[in-house]
Amino acid sequence: MFEDERAFRAWYDYAIPRVYGYLFDRCGGVRSVAEELTQETFVDVVRNRNRFDGRSDPITWAVSIARHKLSDHYRRLARDERRHLKLVSGRVVEGAGEDPWDVAESREDVLWALRSLTAMQRAVLVLHYMDELPVTEISSEIGRSESAVESLLSRGRESFRRALVPMDEKEPRDA
Repeated sequence: MFEDERAFRAWYDYAIPRVYGYLFDRCGGVRSVAEELTQETFVDVVRNRNRFDGRSDPITWAVSIARHKLSDHYRRLARDERRHLKLVSGRVVEGAGEDPWDVAESREDVLWALRSLTAMQRAVLVLHYMDELPVTEISSEIGRSESAVESLLSRGRESFRRALVPMDEKEPRDA
């Protein structure tokens, strides 16, 4: 992939903020998660550099690895949430409606609203609205049926919309 260590280091210095930036918004602005996933991404880049065939830009390739790391992260979170919900009474979120991405007044509100969603709702909303993936591709990416993805999108949109209630209409939140 790169002729020598110096060339790789120059590419790495250029690529790391782009991969981190891609992940930061998609993980709800949680810095520690974005940092961890960025690190995992570049470990895989180094391990699999011989698989890079040069048909795309190396950063595009690294971002695709990051997307898989993000999907894996959301699957792990979803498993953890299911375990937790078995211990605590389950919560059911229903509803559907308009596109919530246009509702937010600030980036901070959007990030907070994303963090308030379940892991799988967050995953499908991010993959659908931020990465503009179709339901069929999201289904393949997260290992769920298309109807399950549609349901997660519907419930996620409603939960996201409720989380974006103007600040003067809801309880103070912890940052």
